[in-house]
Amino acid sequence: MRYYLKYIFTLLCCGIFLIAAAQKSANFSIKNIKLPPELSYYDNQFSGMYIQQQVLYLLSESRLQDSAQAKLYAIKIADITTQLADSNFILPYKKIIIANLAKLSNQMQQLGTVYEGLEAMVISGSHIYFTVETTTPSSQCYLLKGTLHDSVVTMDENVIIPLPKPLASNGSHIYNAGFEALSLINNSLYAFFEYNSFAVNNWVLGIRPTTKRSTFISLKAMQQLPFRLTDITQTSKHNFTAINYFYKGAGNDEVYRVPTTDTINDTLIRDNAGYKSYARLIQLKYKKNKFVWKPLWQLPASYMAYNWECIAAYRKGYFILNDKYTAARPYQSTLLYLQPIAEK
Repeated sequence: MRYYLKYIFTLLCCGIFLIAAAQKSANFSIKNIKLPPELSYYDNQFSGMYIQQQVLYLLSESRLQDSAQAKLYAIKIADITTQLADSNFILPYKKIIIANLAKLSNQMQQLGTVYEGLEAMVISGSHIYFTVETTTPSSQCYLLKGTLHDSVVTMDENVIIPLPKPLASNGSHIYNAGFEALSLINNSLYAFFEYNSFAVNNWVLGIRPTTKRSTFISLKAMQQLPFRLTDITQTSKHNFTAINYFYKGAGNDEVYRVPTTDTINDTLIRDNAGYKSYARLIQLKYKKNKFVWKPLWQLPASYMAYNWECIAAYRKGYFILNDKYTAARPYQSTLLYLQPIAEK
């Protein structure tokens, strides 16, 4: 009997260990990449990031209404590696102009919507896709297509695919919400809305882009998610990592708060002093026509108030980049590499 109890006790201990290991969060060391002044300049307002052929592309929000230049930047991963090893190394980069974007913005206005900026980016060979955020009252956002050349992106003026915004139960639009993330799965693009806290019917749009305005759109269910989803990166065929961010602001931003009865999530964004900004990475999995998620890693307190809008997976780690907002002025864009720490 004593040996039997010892056997059961051993099994229980193993079970507890396995559960604890399964629930253990990932761990990363943070490497700050020193950006040259043109790239760290806050009014680039970076909103998307993508890696292709060992080049990291940074997408400016390209706020044409503020007379900003439509552009993205390209940085070789090898140069980032050199800069991390030698802080005196000045990071080389290339600016890539986005041509014809103003003409597409004018088309949106003719359709009764107002362009606000570029939000997400996917590159596939020479093809490049952007989502466009529109002002809150606008009924739809858009998907655009361009051709990526060495120093210019030529936008296709015939491709302006409407992405209808989901509405709250009272028929109102979610404040300052657009399709902030974009990914490519089996030759289809999937656009993720920033707000996924509807009680029912949270959807991801599946899109097959064509050369016409009309396109086939499918809906894939999304597990209810608190706060904002600001960008996504693919880590394997059906697995992704995303930024889950909460801004502590009041007024219209209160729509991103969770009910105080949701004690698990409310505790993340509120303490005795009131609401606080919060940032974490989550893992998304596409399974049985649905996207489900689980927490991956919470950023350190010193980086919580950065408005993280860009993520790109690289060697089991991640590049992340904020738009411009930081915990204190002067604002600047900050590029980090989250390097995985091997378990001992």
